[in-house]
Amino acid sequence: MKKRFLGLILAASAFAFGSTQASYLNNEHAQAFIQELANEGVDAERVRSLLKEAKYQQRIIDAISKPAERTLTWGEYQKIFIQPDRIAQGVEFWKENRDILEAAEEKYGVPAAIITAIIGVETRYGRHAGNWKAIDALATLGFDYPPRAAFFRKELKELFLLEKEAGIDISEVKGSYAGALGTPQFIPSSYRAYAVDGDGDGKIDLINNNADVIHSVANYFAKHRWQKDYPVAAKALLRHNADKSIFSTSYEPSITLSDAVAAGAPPISCATKREKFCYDLPGSAKAAPLVLDGAKGDEFWLVTHNFYVITRYNHSRLYAMAVFQLSQAIAEQMEK
Repeated sequence: MKKRFLGLILAASAFAFGSTQASYLNNEHAQAFIQELANEGVDAERVRSLLKEAKYQQRIIDAISKPAERTLTWGEYQKIFIQPDRIAQGVEFWKENRDILEAAEEKYGVPAAIITAIIGVETRYGRHAGNWKAIDALATLGFDYPPRAAFFRKELKELFLLEKEAGIDISEVKGSYAGALGTPQFIPSSYRAYAVDGDGDGKIDLINNNADVIHSVANYFAKHRWQKDYPVAAKALLRHNADKSIFSTSYEPSITLSDAVAAGAPPISCATKREKFCYDLPGSAKAAPLVLDGAKGDEFWLVTHNFYVITRYNHSRLYAMAVFQLSQAIAEQMEK
């Protein structure tokens, strides 16, 4: 009898805990959160209603605890994104949206290949934009993921502010496990800050409107100081006496190309005709000597400011290299 009674107590405790998790109104940060939004003109009852309905998702906690960018080598990561089908779909996307891409490139100075590759890496050109309710994802991470709770509560707040501006129902809108929305996977703060009306219809729709998607991606890069007609990366040609100690995992430009040449690691020149990832720049140009653990061993690269700009979209050197190489592969197929 005692064991049965103890079991009933434990079961009741478990049920109570589950109920608490199911209603974020009971979270210690909830009331302050509601008041913050009320101060910015958001209906407090709307916030309470959605927080009450938001569901804790353990799989989201599991996913964000081990993202691919932190667990895979470059060789493994490259195989995921530089694939024939993703390249072919990129060519298809470019052809279908050629006029929009050309207009965006002209306006913002960001190559059509880079815009296309971003969309290809993020959602396979809109095919996989995420199936998590954004309200569930951001509530779970904002209230139940201590390492980055403050950041995700801010994004949850931005989601509520976005609802009226973008004319979307945030009780239904879906995205990634981290709360990124639409074809380009903008988090709510980026949606509010960088999304633009690409076709002049008076609305900004990153879920169904490719003109808005393409122009918004280009605007994002322009606002992060993309340099027009400037290269992104080139493999380093290591001399027999090269000083490999200059290479690290940092992607922020720190040395000049003259420094790289002096260290025995100049960029492979386009003049060789054998390397498609190449560029010719003055010796004073800044670069980051980057090493990646490729499928066939270490790869040594010299990456520029534009590579760094790509990491403002996702703070991962693997991500940026995947975008760069996918853009090159798509552009190569477009030329054929």
